[in-house]
Amino acid sequence: MSDAASAPDDLLVSRLYLHPIKSCGGIAVDEALLIETGFEHDRAWMVVDASGEFVTQRELPRLALIKPALRTSDVMLRAPGMLTLHLLLDTVEAPCRVKVWDDTVAAYDMGDLAAQWFSDFLGQRVRLARFDPAERRLCDKQWTGEFEAETAFADGFPLLVTSTASLAELNRRLLAAGHDAVAMQRFRPNIVLDGLPDAHGEDFIDELTIESPDGPVLLKLVKPCGRCTIPDVDPSSAVQGNHVADALTAYRAEPRIGGALAFGMNAIIVSGVSHRLRIGARVTATLNF
Repeated sequence: MSDAASAPDDLLVSRLYLHPIKSCGGIAVDEALLIETGFEHDRAWMVVDASGEFVTQRELPRLALIKPALRTSDVMLRAPGMLTLHLLLDTVEAPCRVKVWDDTVAAYDMGDLAAQWFSDFLGQRVRLARFDPAERRLCDKQWTGEFEAETAFADGFPLLVTSTASLAELNRRLLAAGHDAVAMQRFRPNIVLDGLPDAHGEDFIDELTIESPDGPVLLKLVKPCGRCTIPDVDPSSAVQGNHVADALTAYRAEPRIGGALAFGMNAIIVSGVSHRLRIGARVTATLNF
């Protein structure tokens, strides 16, 4: 941060995103409801292989082309060359067990029609699972400390926070190297902050207090988000490159996570479950130094 003595005092929520199906397209929303595992319907569904192991854009970049639309009673899925698939929000089929990273958790299989739709589009046998809301998948206590934070099918934490300043710096570097700018959707955040004076200022934030119509929401930023190959997948074409990783390599190796390339901060919910966050909400930050 440019001024280590004080936190920025003019922060706003610039964007909110949901990603209903892990590793598929995201949805920009004006308002999102906080539940124990993050935003309602965020990473609530997941594509799995025949053994119940999760699959992502790392292995199947075409997942990026599956575009969801969240409606009152269903999630509507579109993909090139496919008829629209509707997933009812209040309907599941058989209980099952699925694996996401090192966690094996309770879930519900979404049935043969959904399985066939995803298999046809992706070109291999897969199924679709929905997270069991009765399951408590806890975040790594190494990072959450005294808090017992929960998440659904996200990689490890309920929320991901990035900033417009961070993307602007990355795009400055990409353009200088002769590449096209990229959109924030590649980084799949939930909350995007505007008003940080420096790129990656979110790295130095301890807690965020966000105004909401239901009262303040308190988030704690606990771990830098290490980046894999997904930000190098073009969400409009599913073509995989290496320009983003190459640019980040020059300046974003993060010692707190073993030198992995970092963009954004994983956050947990300290208070404010059942509150609604809105674009334009005012944000107060406290720093961690």
